[in-house]
Amino acid sequence: MRAITKHWPRVAVTLLPLVFALLHAAGLLQIGVLQRLDEIIYDARLRATAPKTLDDRIVIVDIDEKSLAEVGRWPWGRDKMATLVNQLFDQQKIGILGFDVVFAEADASSGLARLTELSHNELKDQPLFAERLRQLRPELDFDALFAKSLENRAVVLSYYFSSEEDAGTSGVLPAPVLTDKELSGRSIHSTSWNGYGSNIEGIARAAPVAGFFNPIVDDDGVVRSLPMLAEYKGKYYESLALGMFRQLAGAPKVVPGYPSDRFLPHSYQGMDRLVLKQGDRTLGIPVDDKVAALVPYRGRGGVRGGSFKYISASDVLLGRLPVGSLKDKIVLMGTTAPGLLDLRVTPVGEAYPGVESHANLISGLLDGKLLFKPDYAVGYDVAMLTIAGLALAFGLPLLSATRAVGLSVAVAAVLAGLNFWLYLGYGLVLPLAAALTMTVTAFALNMSFGYFVESRSKRDLANLFGTYVPPELVDEMVKDPDAYSMKATNRELTVMFCDMRGFTKMSEQMEPTQLQELLTGVFSNLTSLIRANRGTIDKYMGDCVMAFWGAPVETPEHAHLAVKSAMEMANAVRDINADHRSRGLPEIGIGIGLNTGTMCVGDMGSNIRRAYTVIGDSVNLGSRLEGLSKAYGVDIVVSETTRNLAPDFAWQELDRVRVKGKEQAVAIFWPLAPENRLKDDSASELKTWNSFIKAYRLQNWDQADVLLINLMRMNPKKYLYQLYAERVASMRLLPFDPEWDGATNFETK
Repeated sequence: MRAITKHWPRVAVTLLPLVFALLHAAGLLQIGVLQRLDEIIYDARLRATAPKTLDDRIVIVDIDEKSLAEVGRWPWGRDKMATLVNQLFDQQKIGILGFDVVFAEADASSGLARLTELSHNELKDQPLFAERLRQLRPELDFDALFAKSLENRAVVLSYYFSSEEDAGTSGVLPAPVLTDKELSGRSIHSTSWNGYGSNIEGIARAAPVAGFFNPIVDDDGVVRSLPMLAEYKGKYYESLALGMFRQLAGAPKVVPGYPSDRFLPHSYQGMDRLVLKQGDRTLGIPVDDKVAALVPYRGRGGVRGGSFKYISASDVLLGRLPVGSLKDKIVLMGTTAPGLLDLRVTPVGEAYPGVESHANLISGLLDGKLLFKPDYAVGYDVAMLTIAGLALAFGLPLLSATRAVGLSVAVAAVLAGLNFWLYLGYGLVLPLAAALTMTVTAFALNMSFGYFVESRSKRDLANLFGTYVPPELVDEMVKDPDAYSMKATNRELTVMFCDMRGFTKMSEQMEPTQLQELLTGVFSNLTSLIRANRGTIDKYMGDCVMAFWGAPVETPEHAHLAVKSAMEMANAVRDINADHRSRGLPEIGIGIGLNTGTMCVGDMGSNIRRAYTVIGDSVNLGSRLEGLSKAYGVDIVVSETTRNLAPDFAWQELDRVRVKGKEQAVAIFWPLAPENRLKDDSASELKTWNSFIKAYRLQNWDQADVLLINLMRMNPKKYLYQLYAERVASMRLLPFDPEWDGATNFETK
């Protein structure tokens, strides 16, 4: 309790995200970004868990571009539609047919329509022709032909509702499945409409079962759900998917289902399921507060989506399918042709056929596997937010930064894990974005409060020592000041010397301020790469940078990081030179020397000025290696000790050298690339080079010449090969020396 009291301001700050999240969950403060994030989570989860398998029970007869090209532009004549229906039922023996198209107008292409265009006077003068017209009327009326093909068959038509203020009505609506009287005073918050467009009377009378095909388009334009019921003038009508499912189930009665909450008045209880009732049997279909069902998309849509079989309508109409190949199938007729405007944005595709949305919902109804957002989703969200928010508010202030990260990650993992378990196991779609955002925000506020308020004294310490101690050391001191001493110690480190060449020439062409600005930009670029790889900048010496790895923060992989940093710096200089060429400026060169060894590191200097630096023989060798880079025509020279501690790189041995002040020869290397990124041709070149070095040290000049010729053919511009060609030509003139160790002596720094 004392610890909580001590950190109470920090607790209060950490509680703020919980307050805002609870207001959002309760609907008192709508935060759009949280709603959008919940939709993103839902879409990603739906795509990840979609079965991506074929449901062979449902077939889509597609009015596709092929059909339009072969049969003609849409709408087709009703005589053709009659032939299509007869083919499906008589030849293919399908189980049920659902139309995702509306027949809202009489067929203008029928023979009757064309003949009635004749004027009354023309018919009056031709009584025999008029009598013949009356006899042929049933054959010429294509709407009647189409209606006859629908009679006494398992057919579900479709229509649409409109929400426009001045929306009109056309066609004939089917019988509603519910009315206000059957709700007994309870409420249904379904979608409500002002008008409709349905099928003409003759067709609607022939196939009395019909369902609307309106989707629910979310604010981001994505279709995630389809309404199961829609209200029009106090009556409730079923959707196309529900209508087809009911016909397959024997046309059970639709009954509203309500939650069994005894504490709320009936008028406040919304429908949470549709109940299909037939005799003593009942089936509950879960729905959301809009009496809609989330579409259980099986995968990518369309002909190649793999979720449903698509058959071109022209293939059915022209009798190309084997007889009975669609026996007992559930058939939906719709379109994927872009010009017919039935493509929608869904979580699984941005041009998804609308007809396939209904197919997915029917598939889910058949399997009894529908995702749904339960009526208690708000209560669940509030409970999870409260538990997680309080745990973070009272736990984070008591923990170190590392443990605070662990607690926050654990809370987020539990929230996400429980949410996903309920989704996968029970099909529950519950909110998650507010809880995750609250967790991240609570952690960020807790850390920020600790940094800006409670660590003020630590920052004062950093300001005191930051004037002469590198920031890395300051960070180490701030974490545990008592455990750190600036006393000099001997440690294994890796040192780097980086010299930039070409500035002398540039100084002759540029103003001092321009040169200063350019040099500062280059130094800033290279320094950021060193710091990004955990290196410590020791000092700047004219146009040279000195840095080291492994202190003040102990870094076991100091050699690897130093090599990685050197290669990145060399690449950065190449980019800088490309920019210089485009601007007409001279190019700069770079020479880097790396050595690993025991060095003395600590706070050194005088009473006037001190610095955290490294000294020792290993440091001097690093400086000498930097000077050798120009001699070998490479930008990086690395000692053997560094190379041995960085095995993740591919290396080319340059030579064995004996530098000024050192009697023992050391092998020097050039890093080519990370080991796993070395190209095949470079690997072949490296293998040939290793054979050459071996022949060179054995003084086998003939073999060395042959190998050099091959190397220069592989890489004719490489200065290293030209250097050794001159050496071999010169040493060939000397007698064999059994005492020669293959090393090159350098007497200058």
